[in-house]
Amino acid sequence: MTGLPHTNLRTRLTLWYVCMLAVLLLLYAALVFAFQYVVLTRQIFHDEVQDVETVEGLLFFDVHGALQLRQDYYSRPQSHLLIDRMMEVLDSSGTVLYRSPTLNGMPLSGPPRPGEGDSSFDEHLVRLRDGSHVFLISHIHDMQGRRLLIRLGYDLGPLRSRMYQFFVLLLVAIPIALGLAALAGQAIAKRALRPLNRMAQDTEQITASNLHHRLEVLNPNDELGHIAQVFNHLLNRLEQAFIQLQRFTADAAHELRTPIAALRTVGEVALERGQDSEVYREAIGSILEETARLNETIDSLLLLARAEATQPGNPQTVFAVQPLVDEVLDLLQVVIDERRISVIEEGSPTEALNVRADKPLLRIAILNVLHNAVKFSPTGSTLRISYNQLDKLSPTLCIGFHDQGPGIATGEHERVFDRFFTSSSLATAPMSGAGLGLSVAKLVIQRIGGEIRFDQDVRSGARCLIELPVFER
Repeated sequence: MTGLPHTNLRTRLTLWYVCMLAVLLLLYAALVFAFQYVVLTRQIFHDEVQDVETVEGLLFFDVHGALQLRQDYYSRPQSHLLIDRMMEVLDSSGTVLYRSPTLNGMPLSGPPRPGEGDSSFDEHLVRLRDGSHVFLISHIHDMQGRRLLIRLGYDLGPLRSRMYQFFVLLLVAIPIALGLAALAGQAIAKRALRPLNRMAQDTEQITASNLHHRLEVLNPNDELGHIAQVFNHLLNRLEQAFIQLQRFTADAAHELRTPIAALRTVGEVALERGQDSEVYREAIGSILEETARLNETIDSLLLLARAEATQPGNPQTVFAVQPLVDEVLDLLQVVIDERRISVIEEGSPTEALNVRADKPLLRIAILNVLHNAVKFSPTGSTLRISYNQLDKLSPTLCIGFHDQGPGIATGEHERVFDRFFTSSSLATAPMSGAGLGLSVAKLVIQRIGGEIRFDQDVRSGARCLIELPVFER
């Protein structure tokens, strides 16, 4: 079928079906023909054996010593045993004692072969002088002290003629059967591929504006249903990618608009005030401050986009969490020392508690959480970091970051993870940033199969809990 690349699938399936059926039918016809031929040949042999046994009782020597076959045994002439059979009887010297009229004077076979007829009934094929083929059996019969060799055969011409007719009938019937099978195959293939055509039509209607549309899964257990499910999963991933792209674009436009407008305003004001160097110095300082804030926002947006692009199952490494937390503390050590914050680590995990994750992204998530904790901690306070193993369905490591800051206002424990969220609390508003740090942390933690939340039962400060699945070797 490789020579038909431009035909449709329905035609190729039908051709495959017809070709396979043709091979099977030809094989079946050959087996039936051979089986039928063997069965009929065995039947002829069985009939000949019965005839020989009957003939043995009908042979007699007349008064002149000639061997004769009794003909008055039958009530009707058409019932004569040898009316359509060939027979000859020879003595031990090979002299023909009797030859049936159906042989027309022709010998049924040559001189007796050594051992011919000694063992039961010998069978073999012979060809007469007129070209006809005879299925012959030989049998030794003792009669009145004389040893006779009886040869009896059937002309195979009628059998072969009928078998040839049967063969021609098979050759005629097979093409007709294949034609009917091709029509049925076309109909079956058309019906079987109808869901695939419907899927193709539905797929053609899907564009970037309606990625929420899904293919109908008629039977999830068959191949077409599996294809529909796989395609729907692909649409889910594409839709998520488009949503992430749109969200990133909207976030970038939202967050970049304000600092850019502030930069423009500062520049325009400085130009309006004239050539005073102090004015320019103040303006440049404000621009640098806004630029730093703008750079921080851009970095957060890029981190958010990178975290969103990281899917579960991406290549990850196995490592211990506590050294990573200590590494982040070293990065914040200057701020910690400046604020005179005491860091206490409790319940250090054993080396067996490792996690599998994207280590650079997890470092950023922990950095964002710790930076928030340090930023909101008052001078001279204590920051407690705890490690605990939870008893869940799978081994889980829980890391707690408990600061002594103003805490989280009631009703905002979940909202603090929203993008660009800033608390309405007067105690935390002056220290709020772009509102992306915890969003990045939550996205990263979820990507590696963990959870992040704030403990709502804490009355003093804020306690952030990060739960990570433990990697078991």
